[in-house]
Amino acid sequence: MVDKAGLGSLIAGLVLIALGAYGIFMYLPDVITVLKGSLGIIALLIGIFLAIIGVFIMKE
Repeated sequence: MVDKAGLGSLIAGLVLIALGAYGIFMYLPDVITVLKGSLGIIALLIGIFLAIIGVFIMKE
């Protein structure tokens, strides 16, 4: 017999996946803008961490 909590989680997950896909499709230009901004922020953070690590390596 299937666990009712597992089945409920599966159904809720599928509904949220469908709603998320619909939201992404409806607001695709905004989603692309957010992704571009997120990539820029991630690149900035990685650059800062690499610079800090480089400073620590040079001190040794």
